[in-house]
Amino acid sequence: MSRILICGGGVIGLCAAAMLGRDGHSVTVLEADHADRPAASVEGWDVWERPGVAQFRQPHNLVSLFRMISDRELPGLTDGLLRAGCVWVDYLDNLPPGITDRAPRPTDEALRCVTGRRPIIEWAVASMAQAAPNVTIRRGTKVRELITGASAVAGVPHVSGVRTTAGEEIRGDLVIDAMGRRSPACEWIAGAGGRRPIEEAEDSNFVYFTRYFSGQQRPRRIGRALTPMGLFSILTLDGDNDTWSVTLYTSSKNKAMRGLRDTAAFHRVVSACARQAHWLDGEPITPVLLLTGVLDRYRRLMVDGQPVITGFAVVGDAWACTNPSAGRGLSVGLLQAQVLRDVARRHINDPQAFAREYDAETERQVAPFYRNQIAADRARIAEMNALEQGLPMPAPNPVTARLLAAAGEDADVLRGVIEIAMCLALPQDVIARPRVAAKLAELDGQTLPPDPNIIDRDRMAALLNG
Repeated sequence: MSRILICGGGVIGLCAAAMLGRDGHSVTVLEADHADRPAASVEGWDVWERPGVAQFRQPHNLVSLFRMISDRELPGLTDGLLRAGCVWVDYLDNLPPGITDRAPRPTDEALRCVTGRRPIIEWAVASMAQAAPNVTIRRGTKVRELITGASAVAGVPHVSGVRTTAGEEIRGDLVIDAMGRRSPACEWIAGAGGRRPIEEAEDSNFVYFTRYFSGQQRPRRIGRALTPMGLFSILTLDGDNDTWSVTLYTSSKNKAMRGLRDTAAFHRVVSACARQAHWLDGEPITPVLLLTGVLDRYRRLMVDGQPVITGFAVVGDAWACTNPSAGRGLSVGLLQAQVLRDVARRHINDPQAFAREYDAETERQVAPFYRNQIAADRARIAEMNALEQGLPMPAPNPVTARLLAAAGEDADVLRGVIEIAMCLALPQDVIARPRVAAKLAELDGQTLPPDPNIIDRDRMAALLNG
């Protein structure tokens, strides 16, 4: 079988390594950070330093897609997550009061997920990967550049390994970049003599304020995990080991909202959110954590029908990354790792065929999640900026508005919305279902009432100023 090098030992790099190792490939993971996982999972939050992961202690989430793929491809990982303290989450536990049909469906089990904080998730994944067959993990090994050999496609450089910052040359039949948002893939490819990949990049213009809490009982969920509140959105996530987090995110252009760094202001605003105020009923275990400068970015290593390089692939956030509020990055990244493994099964010995099919399958199976998130982000930031300027909000997408309204009344539409959130279905597929389409048609032309829980500009100013 082949020698595969994976640059980056985060969640997606380690999961890809385990899948490829199970297929018999000799896989070496090269992780720049020196620190190995601590002895106990609960120590991951307090003592594990991962400077290579910019958002290591920012909110993360695993949706149902992650569990479904890992249960099939990485048996035992779900149990490992649970042993580490991660928890089951079921968004059908508290149905909206407007839904009278409360009968379970045979497919409901697929909607459940297991989740936790990023350090604990990564601890469990690292434990799994270290025990996986044919996988070697080298921490403290930083890659500087790609090594090339004889071309597999005329005029296109072919990667035959990497050179580390220590000058060591490590050879491989395939090099995979799983280095996340900070990936230097474009620079590496240019340094190897390849054409620059297609790259789209822009600041999402969101700023995030997060606080973590702990308590003997997790808060009861009322409504969605992610809820728009006018000038800001609120995200409530279950964590591991009796923890949870509350995040407020808003436009970085709204200078007044920087007051959310103050814990008293943060708590006043959350207390004013009728469906989320009880998420403050715990012991704070962090100050308000700030995250800004989040980049939406997409790369494609196929230009004008030709790969810019062969023997090299990008996966996860090294391929594309977006506003993290939807909490889907790790789950979509695992889907792409599965796509990569499937393509490797067919074309690991044919670099050109591998490059072409991996690009095509990524575009078909994974890229729609990126495109849909970008569209949602742009619509949401436009709403926030209009409200901040005292202008009327842009008209919402009428289909999305009707879908969310119908989800409060119809059990099947609600399940479709949860499937979208859990990355089990795309919005365009859900709205095409006959039952859902019929419910949307009933609301066509109706004026939907505004959300009474939205906090307007004047009240927001009063909350920030105390």
